[in-house]
Amino acid sequence: MKKQILAATAAAFVMGALALPAVAQNIAIVNGKPVPKTRLVALEEQVAEQAARTGRPVPPEMAGQMREQVIAMEIFMQEAQKQGIEGSENFRKKMEMARQSVMINELFNQYQEKNPVSDAEAKAEYDRIVGAQAPAAGAKEYKARHILVEKEDQAKAIIAQLKKGGNFDDIAKKQSKDPGSGANGGDLGWANPAGYVPEFSDALKKLNKGQTTDAPVKSQFGYHVIRVDDIREAKAPELPKFDDVKPQIAQQMQQQKLMKYQEELRAKAKVE
Repeated sequence: MKKQILAATAAAFVMGALALPAVAQNIAIVNGKPVPKTRLVALEEQVAEQAARTGRPVPPEMAGQMREQVIAMEIFMQEAQKQGIEGSENFRKKMEMARQSVMINELFNQYQEKNPVSDAEAKAEYDRIVGAQAPAAGAKEYKARHILVEKEDQAKAIIAQLKKGGNFDDIAKKQSKDPGSGANGGDLGWANPAGYVPEFSDALKKLNKGQTTDAPVKSQFGYHVIRVDDIREAKAPELPKFDDVKPQIAQQMQQQKLMKYQEELRAKAKVE
């Protein structure tokens, strides 16, 4: 009897030991059917690739969510199979489209893996962007004010009033129809003249610091009375450091490379 108990215990131990690797290979058993760990690994790799392309880390809480997603997919798959969806014509058509989509995505993924954006390429693109943002030599910025009215006679009357000592800020608050600057005494802040409509820009560049236009300036918005409060050399906008934007630049350049590859394939194809 003792030998039989020992034999049964040994057999149970052996069976348990053999079962351990099988359990380790699955993340769950759904309705008696094992859900292999390889599905979870494949999903984790897919999420990690997407995160790498965007330069963002995978949140720690995603691990549990991905496991639950794989289990949910098995539950839904079993129900679909129970209802015989696999045998429907609609299912076969969609599977063919999905097959094509997966193959194409894999083609593009392999191309991107073989043609990555180097740090040197990303840095060159960053330098190009910085250079494009730099102001032209001798460019100036103007701190200006204006009073906008509908009729030329109104603008002429305001100019006459200013010449007699009228307060520009007060007149702008009372009469300017520009809702953005009128409430602030006509203040437009610092700006490059190129940012204004041509008529306004041309008049602005003819004024020196402290000067006001002698005649109304007509534009598509109405009639302007313009005063220049100050002038300075144009400054380049503050841009983020290369290391801070390198992932975004690399991602954009990778997309550009992929688009060029797609265009080349279409150009080489013989379509009749």
